Amino acid sequence: GNISFLCLEPQVIPVTFLSSRSYLALPGTSGQEEISISFQFRTWNKEGLLLSSKVHRSSGGFLLYLSDGKVKINLHKPGKTLSDISAGAGLNNGQWHSVLFSAKRNRISLIVDNDMTSSVHASISLQIYSADTFYFGGCPNIGNNSECKSSFGGFQGCMRLISIGNKAVDMNSVQKNIFGNFSDLQIDLCGIIDRCLPNYCEHGGECSQTWNSFYCNCTNTGYKGATCHYPIYEQSCEAYKHRGNTSGFYNIDSDGSGPLGPFLVYCNMTDATWTIIQHNNTNLTRVKSANRENPHTVFFKYSASLDQLHAAINHAEHCEQELAYHCKKSRLLDKTDGLPLSWWIGRTNETQTYWGGSSPTVQKCACGIEGSCIDSQHYCNCDADRNEWTNDTGFLSYKEHLPVTEIVITDTDRPNSEAAYRLGPLLCRGDRAFWNSASFNTETSYLHFPTLHGELSADVSFFFKTTASSGVFLENLGIQDFIRIELYSPSEVIFSFDVGNGPSEVTVQSLTSLNDNQWHYVKAERNIKDASLQVDQLPQKFHAAPPDGHIRLQLNSQLFVGGTASRQKGFLGCIRSLQLNGMALDLEERAKITPGVEPGCPGHCSSYGNLCHNGGKCREKYNGFSCDCSFSAYAGPFCKKGKHISAYFGTGSSVIYNFQEYYTFTKNSSSHASSFYADMTLSRETITLAFRTTRTPSQLLYVSSFYKEYLSVILTRNGDLQIRYKLDSHQDPDVFTTNFKSMADGQLHHVKIDREEEMLLVEVNQNERMKFILSSGTEFNAIKSLILGKILENSDVDEETMKANSQGFTGCLSSVQFNHIAPLKTALHHGSSAPIIVKGRFTESSCGTLTGADSTLSETTHSFADHSGPIDEGEPLNNASRNDSAIIGGVIAVVIFIVLCITAIAIRIYKKKSIYSKNETKGSENEDSAESALKRELSTQNTASENQKEYFF
Repeated sequence: GNISFLCLEPQVIPVTFLSSRSYLALPGTSGQEEISISFQFRTWNKEGLLLSSKVHRSSGGFLLYLSDGKVKINLHKPGKTLSDISAGAGLNNGQWHSVLFSAKRNRISLIVDNDMTSSVHASISLQIYSADTFYFGGCPNIGNNSECKSSFGGFQGCMRLISIGNKAVDMNSVQKNIFGNFSDLQIDLCGIIDRCLPNYCEHGGECSQTWNSFYCNCTNTGYKGATCHYPIYEQSCEAYKHRGNTSGFYNIDSDGSGPLGPFLVYCNMTDATWTIIQHNNTNLTRVKSANRENPHTVFFKYSASLDQLHAAINHAEHCEQELAYHCKKSRLLDKTDGLPLSWWIGRTNETQTYWGGSSPTVQKCACGIEGSCIDSQHYCNCDADRNEWTNDTGFLSYKEHLPVTEIVITDTDRPNSEAAYRLGPLLCRGDRAFWNSASFNTETSYLHFPTLHGELSADVSFFFKTTASSGVFLENLGIQDFIRIELYSPSEVIFSFDVGNGPSEVTVQSLTSLNDNQWHYVKAERNIKDASLQVDQLPQKFHAAPPDGHIRLQLNSQLFVGGTASRQKGFLGCIRSLQLNGMALDLEERAKITPGVEPGCPGHCSSYGNLCHNGGKCREKYNGFSCDCSFSAYAGPFCKKGKHISAYFGTGSSVIYNFQEYYTFTKNSSSHASSFYADMTLSRETITLAFRTTRTPSQLLYVSSFYKEYLSVILTRNGDLQIRYKLDSHQDPDVFTTNFKSMADGQLHHVKIDREEEMLLVEVNQNERMKFILSSGTEFNAIKSLILGKILENSDVDEETMKANSQGFTGCLSSVQFNHIAPLKTALHHGSSAPIIVKGRFTESSCGTLTGADSTLSETTHSFADHSGPIDEGEPLNNASRNDSAIIGGVIAVVIFIVLCITAIAIRIYKKKSIYSKNETKGSENEDSAESALKRELSTQNTASENQKEYFF
C-alpha cells in the first residue's frame, strides 16, 4: 500500500523567555464555554508567571504560576480571591515538565507531567469562559494592566509544544509576526544554562540555581562561603586553645580549605596542647599459636583516614604512640638468621623492626638503647626468650612512620610460649604552622613562594602586627590578573584583585588602629561567586563577581610576602601563620636565608595575655605563650579551672601569707613609713572564700597592717557571719553582720567581699547580696600579712575578734583568694618557694566539693607535719626541757611503728607469693582467660619480682 519507510517527527520549536519582562501573547476564541491549554516548560527558578488571562463576561481572571517549585492556579474577581489550587513539586529542576489546564464553566482541572495521581480537579463559584488573549510568561507593561498583575516576577526559562483549544501553536508564524505578538523572546532555541554542571560547590556542597546564578548549600559539609570553600573548624587543637577553649572533643580540619574533610579528636589543653586520635583496638590482646606460616596479624582503623592523619602529623611539632609488647618465650628477633619474628607497619607501608623507645636506624628496643636489657647479649628483653613474663614497652616517635596501622606476631607456637600487645592512641603535640612567623625589618625585604595558577578559589589567612601606618602584606601578579592584600592606612585593609573582569577591591575599615603592635587576623577569599575580606572579628565584607565573567586566576609570578615585585610599599612588622588554600607556608625557613627578614616574632603576651584569668600571669615562649597560675586560686592552661583547692584546718592551725618582710622603724623614721609602704596600700580588694564548720566562734580570715589597721572575717557565737574593718587606727572598727541563719551548720558556704573605698558589697551563697558603707576610712595602709585560721602574732584587735581567735578555726576552707593572691594554693603547692608559714594540722582535702556528711572523710592526701615554707622556730630552747618526756615517748612510738610495719610487709610478701603460685597453676589450666586475667597475671608476676628488691634491707 501507500507507505514510506521513515517517520517524520513533528517540528518542535522552543522559545526562551530571557528576562522577567519577556512575554508571549496568543489569541484565543472569546466566549467559548470550554478552555483547554497545554504546554511544556523548563526553568531553574522557583517562582514565575506561566499563563494569565481575563475571563470573558466577567471582570475577573486567572493566573497560572510557579511558586516554590509547584504549579498553582489562582482565580480572582473584584473583591474576592478564590483559594489557590496547586499540583506537582520540585518543578524548577531544569527538566521539561508538561502542564494541562482545562476549564468548563465552573469546573477546572490541572494536570502536571501526565501524573493523574497528583492531578487536581475542583468546582468553583466563578463561571469560566474563554477570553480573547492569553499571556504566556508575563504581560505587556502598559499602565495598570490588571490582567496579569501579580506579586511575583515574570517567567525565565523555556516553553514548547504550546496548544490552545487542542490546536498546536505554530511558532514559525509567531516569529514572523503573523500570529500573536511577543517581547524579549528567543525563538527556536532553549537558552537555559545548567549552572551546576560542572558543580562548583566544593567539599560535597549541594548545588542549586536560578536563571542567572547558582547557589551552594553547605549544610553538614564542615565548610562555609559562597562555594563551601572555607573551613568552619580550626586546623589543630593549638588553634582552639588560643581561642580560649578548654579540653574536650573538637573537629579539626588538618588541611584547611584543601580536599580533606574534618574529623573528631580529643584536645587535651595543658601547658602543651595534645591532640589524641583513637583507633579501634586499645585493649591488651593475648596471642598464642602463631608462627611464620600462620602469623597473627592485626589491623588498626583510626577515627580519621590515613590522608587526614598524615596532614595532622605533618602539622604537629611532635607525635608519638605507645606500643607495649609483653612476652613469655616469644622473641622479636631470631638471632640465628637475623630475621624479625614480629614487626609493625606504619604510614609508609614498610616493615619496621624497631620498637617503642628506639629509633628507626637500629633494630633495637628501648632497653637496648639504654643498656638495661635483662640479658646483655640481646637488644630487647623479649629476645632473652625466658619462661617468664617480661616486656618491651615505649613510645614510637618518628613522625614519618606514624601511625601504626598493622602488627604481625609469629613466635608464640612453642610450648609455654605466649605474647600480648597493646597499642595506645596517636598523640600529637603543638602546631608548627600556627606559630610559624617572620619579622620584616626593611621596606625592601620580602619572601617569595610558588605562585597560584589556574585556581577557581583562593583563600589567604594570616596574623600580623605592626607599628607602621601602611604596607603590602602579599602580592601575586600575572600578565593581567593579580591579587594584593595591604594595610592601606592605620585602620584600613584592602584586598584588591583582577581575574580578567577588571580591577576590584574589598575594603574593611576598623574603628581602632591596626598598627598598635597587637596581633590582628586577616582572611581573604576569592571564588567564582564573590570575594570577601575579614579582619579580626569585624563584619566580613563581600564583592559579588559578574555572573558570566572570567573565573580562573592566571598568575605567573612568584607570591611575594611582606613586599612587592617593585620593592615599593613594603611591610614593616611581623606576619605569622600564613596559610594559602589551606597549605601552611614556612616563613621561618625562608627568613633564615633572606636578608632583612628574621625568623620568629616575639611579644605574644601583648595580644594573648587576656586569656590568662584569675590572676594568672602570661609568660612568653618562643612559639606562643603560657599562663603561670602559681599565684592564682585556679589552675589549667588559662588559670580557669581547678578552683576548689581546699584544706582541712585542725584546732589551732594557721596559714600565714606575708605580703612584705617586717622592717623596724626608729621613732625618727616613722614619718616615712607611709611612703615606704605605698605599694602595699589598697583602696579596693576582692575576697572570695568558702568554708564548712560546726564550731563557733571561729576566726576565718584576718589581714593585718603595719599601722594597726586590719580586716577580720569571723563567725560569731550565734553562727552569724561578721566582717570587721578597721581602716583608721584611732577609731573603732566598722562591723557588718549577716543575720540569715547559723552558718556553722556543717554545710559549705560561699562568701564574696568587694570593697571600693568606702563602698562594701557582700555576697553570701551566690544569692544573698548586701551593701554597706564604711566610716573608718577608705584606704587599707601598709598591709602586712593574711592569716587563715588562728592569729598567732601579737595583734591589737577588738574583743569580738579576740573571742573568735581563742578557738581559731576548725573545719574546711576552700577557694580562698585575696585579689590575685591564692594563699591555700600557695601553701599546698608552692610552700617551699613562697612567703608563707603553716602551723598546726593543715591537710589538703576535697572538703570544698563534698557534702557535709562526707567532708571529714577526705582529709587524707597532702599532709604537712607542722610547717611549709619558712620555719618559725618560736622558742625552742625554752620548750626543750619540757619536751624531754614527749621525745622519749615519741622514740618508743617510732620503734613500735617500725616493728608493726616489718610484720605487715612480711605478711604481704607471703600472700603475694601464695597468689602468684596459685595463678601459675590456674594459668596452665585455662589458657584462654579474658583480658582482665592477663592483666592480673602480668601484674602479679611483676609484683612478685619487685618484692625481692623492694623489701631487701
